[in-house]
Amino acid sequence: MDDLSQAAARALACLDLTDLSDDADSAGVEALCRRADTRHGPVAAVCLWPRFVTEARGHLIGTGIRIATVVNFPTGAEPSEDVLALVERAREDGADEIDLVVPYRDLMEGQEETIPALVRRVKEAAGTAPVKAILETGVLGDEALIRKAAERALLGGADFLKTSTGKVPINATPVSGRILLEAIAADAADAGFKAAGGVRSTADAAVYLELADEIMGPDWATPARFRIGASGVLTPLLQTLDGQDSTEAPLPGVEY
Repeated sequence: MDDLSQAAARALACLDLTDLSDDADSAGVEALCRRADTRHGPVAAVCLWPRFVTEARGHLIGTGIRIATVVNFPTGAEPSEDVLALVERAREDGADEIDLVVPYRDLMEGQEETIPALVRRVKEAAGTAPVKAILETGVLGDEALIRKAAERALLGGADFLKTSTGKVPINATPVSGRILLEAIAADAADAGFKAAGGVRSTADAAVYLELADEIMGPDWATPARFRIGASGVLTPLLQTLDGQDSTEAPLPGVEY
């Protein structure tokens, strides 16, 4: 197996296959769940709106594929009590993982404590479900501010640092990925990393795997600690594993 095929196999196993499109519906959720159990093995998780968690649970019985859902999404500005209520409901419905948009705009206005405070409360409400803190790095922009957001999320106990919602013009980039991975490496906790938004090819996915290998070590990037959030990249990954050239564009409306 060549290097690109190895990257495709690793990325597939770490993929959060995602549909957070505005027009998501039950038929799309069923199709997403079918796609998640591929001819080259299952993805790590599906990621979808909270209202679809119960349906996804029914479609994924026996597959081992986890269900991730989003809260405080995409603005990061919902009332905390509403966020906590949604976390509790999602857990009752069967969500295995919670992707939380942190109040990143508060940090931009100099309010540093709202991020760790919300992460702590969501962690408590989520129970055993890992909490992925979405930092919206493309909006934060400044490298020092991205680093501070990562540090504050880790202070609150985030299980993963995630780059982006995919709902803004700039999402995951190698620069932001490096900052988050370096923050994880410097922290005592064993947090994970998720690149989300803009990962559209096997080569894109390989960039983040290589970053993780460089910063965290070659055995670190497993599904328990490394994820890629996308839907459009699944077809290129499968094409690479099938030995085909990957030229197909991402599916419209589902890449995030």
